Amino acid sequence: MRERLTTFGCAAGALLVFGTLFVHGREAERQRAAAPTSVERGANGLLAARTWLAGEGIRTLSLRDRFDTLARRGDLPASGNLLVVTTPVRTAFRLNEATALGRWVRAGNTLLVLAALSDRPGWALRGFVHSDLSLLTGLEFVLQRRQPADASWARGGSDKSVPAPGRGVLPDTELSRPLHSTLVANQPHPYLEGVSSVVAVSDYLPQVYDVRVPRSGFVLSLAHQREMGEAVLWVRPAGSGTLIVSGFGSLFSNGALGLADNARLLANVVSASLGAGGVVLFDDEHQGLGAAYDPARFYGDARLYATLGVLTAVWLAWVLGGTRLRLPASRAPAPREAELVRATGGFLARVLPQAAAARRMFEHFFLRLRAHARVGTPDAGPPWEWLEHHPRLSRADVTQLREWYADAYSGRRVPLLPLHNLIVRTERQLTA
Repeated sequence: MRERLTTFGCAAGALLVFGTLFVHGREAERQRAAAPTSVERGANGLLAARTWLAGEGIRTLSLRDRFDTLARRGDLPASGNLLVVTTPVRTAFRLNEATALGRWVRAGNTLLVLAALSDRPGWALRGFVHSDLSLLTGLEFVLQRRQPADASWARGGSDKSVPAPGRGVLPDTELSRPLHSTLVANQPHPYLEGVSSVVAVSDYLPQVYDVRVPRSGFVLSLAHQREMGEAVLWVRPAGSGTLIVSGFGSLFSNGALGLADNARLLANVVSASLGAGGVVLFDDEHQGLGAAYDPARFYGDARLYATLGVLTAVWLAWVLGGTRLRLPASRAPAPREAELVRATGGFLARVLPQAAAARRMFEHFFLRLRAHARVGTPDAGPPWEWLEHHPRLSRADVTQLREWYADAYSGRRVPLLPLHNLIVRTERQLTA
């Protein structure tokens, strides 16, 4: 019983180690680096925005295909849709899908790009560089070296634990508390109606970017960052559609949607962009959530945990009931006489010279002859003459015996098995 309890404790400890290493992991770091998808429940996800819009009767869709499939989808109207894209992405944009996306927008749809340029949430440290924005929007974003004078603007000037940029702090330094940046309108616009301020959240020290239009055309700056004064919200017409770019990537995340007027800004954009039967699409494909595999559904399936539970129960039952904890004591049986003779003979055959064994065989043969046939005396030597003239013996057998006898007493090798067989046959012929 004690051995069973010890085994159960070791098995439970093994399960605990497995769960610690492969299941839990570093939960805080995982949540911070979680991709901003429409199924993510953490602070970075867009599930709250999608759920809220669906609750208002607006159709939403998690897009898990490349952009070149938008025009071929039969479940979308040709125009009046809104596509929400967050950058940087984990799966790179392709040139052909960027071209297809441009045609889709010009056909009367709206593209909203939430680019983590002037805010830096944890997920923005991974993925591809912001130059992907040029492929999608046709705009160029250039990193500015100018930094704010101090960090008093963090959390409305009350967070003294945020290090001041430009004072020996590296750009990838993780902040002790999330840093809030504020978006304010430049002038009245339907997107900003009823919006006094919008808040973005950074887990790392933010940077400043400037926008440039590389080709002919223009881009309208709708809002700027109150703390730094740089533009952070732009709009640009594209055929019958509209292109909206936000320099804040965290505006509509689960952790920021309820701050300030963030939800109001999202409602204005959706209201102004959707047409009859329009759909709000969230780009989950380029954040690693493709159509072929859905980790949220996989880990949310109750059958997975039921299977793991059954496997764990079977494994514990096998460990506790099917495993021999102590081997039974085995007693070797006493060897038989034939085995002893065989073992002794094998040992002697390995260490005894063949000539000596042959001599001993001849000595016993002659002793048996003298005892039964009363031939000669021990001092008279081998009775070869008597054997040669015996009518029951073959002259060839006697000659072979004499040759092997001479070899044995000369120290030469003698075939013991044929010698043994010849002696036995000779004795049988003499006693017949």
